Amino acid sequence: MAILIDENTKVLVQGITGSFGARHAKLSLEYGTQVVAGVTPGKGGQKFENVVPIFDTVGDAVKETGANASAIFVPPAFAADAILEAADAGVDLIVCITEGIPVMDMMRVKAMLQGSKCRLVGPNCPGLVTPGLGEKSHGGCRIGIAPGYIHKRGNVGVVSRSGTLTYEAVWQLTQLGYGQSTCVGIGGDPINGTNHQEVLEMFNNDPETEAIIMIGEIGGTAEVEAARWAKEHCKKPIAGFIAGATAPPGRRMGHAGAIVGGEEDTAQAKKKILAECGIAVAETPSVMAKTLLERWGK
Repeated sequence: MAILIDENTKVLVQGITGSFGARHAKLSLEYGTQVVAGVTPGKGGQKFENVVPIFDTVGDAVKETGANASAIFVPPAFAADAILEAADAGVDLIVCITEGIPVMDMMRVKAMLQGSKCRLVGPNCPGLVTPGLGEKSHGGCRIGIAPGYIHKRGNVGVVSRSGTLTYEAVWQLTQLGYGQSTCVGIGGDPINGTNHQEVLEMFNNDPETEAIIMIGEIGGTAEVEAARWAKEHCKKPIAGFIAGATAPPGRRMGHAGAIVGGEEDTAQAKKKILAECGIAVAETPSVMAKTLLERWGK
């Protein structure tokens, strides 16, 4: 099963001819992802790696290839319009990797996506991976910038605000012999698309996912809301980690959304609430996988 993406997902890459977009489009192709189209205005008719057709607009790409997911690698000034272009073209899943999008732009995007059937992951996120099987990752899909080789097909769902901590949790699981169903990096910006609770709900409904790692950080209340939802509705074991325990009050640490603004925004408060909600809390990032396995009874 897995969530959001699988071997049938048809991916288009907005910004495929830029250095960053090109590098990761190629890595996704090598991982076994169905990258069916690229979009760069003015470069329609060309081919990426002599295989992937490039289009001037997302609408043309969707019409010609049936793409149902988009990875956005365009510069910050144009990223909001790229998201809305994908939504207007009817793309089901939009994954925005771009960092540094102005908050006002994302407020406009958030408002315009209300009621839309498309789902936004990000921005400022590492993307998603549903691991495949074997060296060629048969049956897998990679959208974004996560290193594919660290993943292993299995039954643990991972959701995180941090890219590097996502990779750390995945590698720990893989090294211990436990694979992942899907790994979702939701990004660390103050205004984003999909949140922790929405991903937990999807993992809870996914028969392949048997256990979950949820990684958060200081700032906002998303992890707290997800934990309280999980206490009432999720029967699968969850381990959590909250980054930023040593961050000075009022100082942003790493992500635009990682700044303490209220009583439940601190790492200590979030860890306390997660524990009260039945989530096993890892004290350091080095034991995230082990903490889950203990909670899981493995």
